[in-house]
Amino acid sequence: MKNILYYLTSLLLTLALIGTALRILLSPLFFNIEYRMPYFPADEYGFTQRDRLRWAPFAVDYLINNADISYLGDLKFENGSPLYNERELTHMADVKNVVRGALNVWYISLAILALLAMLAWRGDWVYEFINGLRRGGMWMIGLAVSLGLIAGIGIAISPDVFWQFFSFFHSIFFEGDSWLFYYSDTLIRLFPIRFWQDAFLWAAVLALGGGAGLAFGLKGQLIHNRVYNSK
Repeated sequence: MKNILYYLTSLLLTLALIGTALRILLSPLFFNIEYRMPYFPADEYGFTQRDRLRWAPFAVDYLINNADISYLGDLKFENGSPLYNERELTHMADVKNVVRGALNVWYISLAILALLAMLAWRGDWVYEFINGLRRGGMWMIGLAVSLGLIAGIGIAISPDVFWQFFSFFHSIFFEGDSWLFYYSDTLIRLFPIRFWQDAFLWAAVLALGGGAGLAFGLKGQLIHNRVYNSK
């Protein structure tokens, strides 16, 4: 039983760290910093930095609020034309479903981890629980390094590497080519490929930081507890 709880803790910790990184990236902090980076590509169809900062919050807010697709569908440019076309709106509805599912997994992971922590405290498997957290941190380090390498190579060496990963990622969660758009479409103008490269890279950095803190910080605590309990 303790072995099952140990591996369950490790798995849930990995999901919790990924969810935490996702939630941070879905906050205004990320796109406000990203759009102000000197290397961020300009929009050849006319969006200024100010335009992106004006319209991007609606897209991000839609993914985490309870509004229906009219929240985006009702948005219009100054000339009265819709901000998003039907294909973009359909995709954003699909993205919202994926994000909502991912956040639900995050909430559940955190809740179960809290429950396991209480059970571990009341029982006799605190060591297994802490060691499970440490192992989950190690798993997260491996996953984060892999993701960071893919995003980093895509930025510094070969964009094709990240594009292949990006395509594979979308093939898992979306059907067909519903996520492909023209460069003139609003979604691409607001969120070009460099935006997603940096998003995956920062997700890796955030998850790596959390994983490393648990993997190495808790290791020292485990050694301390073993010495203390042996006295």
